[in-house]
Amino acid sequence: MDFELTTEQKDIQEAARKFAKGEFTKELAEKHEMEHSFPRSVWQKACELGFIGLHFPTDFGGAGLNIMENVLVVEEFCRRDSGIGTAVALSDFASEIIMRFGSEKQKKEYLSAVASGKMISAGAFTEPNHGSDITRMDTRAVKDGDNWVINGTKTFITNGEIADFYIVLCQTDSDVEPAYRGMATIIVDSGVKGLSTKDVGQKMGIKMTSTAEVSFDEVRVPLNNIIGKEGRGFYQVLEFFDESRIEIAATALGIAEGAYDRTINYMMEREQFGRPIAKFQATQHKIAKMASMIEAAKLLTYKAAWNFDQGRIDPKLTSIAKYVAAKTAVMVSDEAIQIHGGYGYIMEYEVERFYRDAKITEIYEGTKEIQKNTIASEIMKKL
Repeated sequence: MDFELTTEQKDIQEAARKFAKGEFTKELAEKHEMEHSFPRSVWQKACELGFIGLHFPTDFGGAGLNIMENVLVVEEFCRRDSGIGTAVALSDFASEIIMRFGSEKQKKEYLSAVASGKMISAGAFTEPNHGSDITRMDTRAVKDGDNWVINGTKTFITNGEIADFYIVLCQTDSDVEPAYRGMATIIVDSGVKGLSTKDVGQKMGIKMTSTAEVSFDEVRVPLNNIIGKEGRGFYQVLEFFDESRIEIAATALGIAEGAYDRTINYMMEREQFGRPIAKFQATQHKIAKMASMIEAAKLLTYKAAWNFDQGRIDPKLTSIAKYVAAKTAVMVSDEAIQIHGGYGYIMEYEVERFYRDAKITEIYEGTKEIQKNTIASEIMKKL
């Protein structure tokens, strides 16, 4: 069992760290945080340097690397800045469904554009009436001549207002039982007639990431916009979740590390009662707990990424990784604020933003309760 990163992986990690340090400035983060705007210039630079879609095949704009390498980049981006890192890392969200199940034409058209910074993708799965339950879809797609006609509404869609295309999970067969056997994923380009978006409004965190409601009113797209086979959409999304939950675990891990880094710097400089607060045992116990949880989250996240790269789908492992990493991000950020005291509650010291950005990792890509359900279900299957 080898716990050492390869030389190539270390080089990628270092390159991501240097890029983020140079581009993710505190001033830029504060600007986009206040404006609730996407850091487009940084995203385009990240694409130019090959950080986005580096796990795509080389024929379609990527570097032909694996999920593990992508995780290392995401971790470093979010460690440097929770807001910019999350927004940039998720700019290719759900495009993996095309990578794994799409036609050669779809891969060439969309993956290459995502990797080169010409397009931003979005996965439209969650619905107002069903939330995390994707076994039922109110969004319908019916055939009409050479087109699909799509009607329905999706909500809490990452990149919702800035996406150039959406991968939409639709019910295409309403008669089949169970209902999830009658679903398909269909590509819908932004700007098509009948598609509209609406920002969900002010959020607690991830203010640089667009989160929107996406509506489809008699939206018509060609039949060949379907990804893979009809009836396989639910299964495609499930497999994608096994991959994307690892990426969310990596964002949570990076956020935890970023909050920890800032806390270490602060406690070495801040004095109370005539000495640095790092000298107090109570503070030392806090950072010991923080460091322990970060290490556990890192090992789980890396193991989940490595396992996926071996071609093994393990919902229990990916859910454990996301559950533990997200819990770690929230706990570490909370302790970071506590150690900072009143300073931790103001924007200047950043940890309050890391805390706000951390919380979403326990909610999207399946809430922590959904992760527990998945973990328990996989355990029960073997009993």
